[in-house]
Amino acid sequence: MRVLVIEDERNLAAAVARGLHAEGFSVDVAGDGVTGLDRALLGGYGAVVLDIMLPGRSGYDVLRELRARQVWTPVLMLTAKDGEYDIADALDLGADDYLTKPFPFVVLVARLRALVRRGVPERPAQLVVGDLVLDPAAHRVRRGDTELSLTAREFALLEHLMRRAGDAVAKSELLAEVWDENFAGDPNIVEVYVGYLRRKIDAPFGCKSIETVRGVGYRIEATGG
Repeated sequence: MRVLVIEDERNLAAAVARGLHAEGFSVDVAGDGVTGLDRALLGGYGAVVLDIMLPGRSGYDVLRELRARQVWTPVLMLTAKDGEYDIADALDLGADDYLTKPFPFVVLVARLRALVRRGVPERPAQLVVGDLVLDPAAHRVRRGDTELSLTAREFALLEHLMRRAGDAVAKSELLAEVWDENFAGDPNIVEVYVGYLRRKIDAPFGCKSIETVRGVGYRIEATGG
């Protein structure tokens, strides 16, 4: 199987390539995001090992562009950061798995083999609430013909609400699923981000699709202005 490693740390990239060759993989290496994206778009890879911190274009940008162009090759993200937000952002953009550096090489191989066994995922179904359409894999949202720009956190919040369209979703559930089950900050952060969403997906279009359910949380429905 061919694997593309997009990593700017030369020693690490070389070590990973040697190790994967020894395990029977065919490996190509790119040292920056621009070159890596070009090679990944050519296709023919069973998996892509993608670092987040890259010159030229970040790993986030590379992943976002791949999914936007409907390239569903499994992607294993590498990051020197261990923050849950970095991991969540990578998964929100369409990463299939991740490893935090430094990592045992045997774990990298095991994760890659698991991705290969899983195969290339089918394009996820779009989520639709009225004329609001969210594509989880391409990380795109549009209201009618108008494409909307959301942050990773706003996108994750909207996605969760749309997956539960018509249901009253508790603030506690949103905190656990969109932030973290051990989130220790101000729970009113949910209200703040719902406000951000309303200003982007509803107000410009005269809609009121996100409803406050008093004493519970929020519900999204296909309602008009």
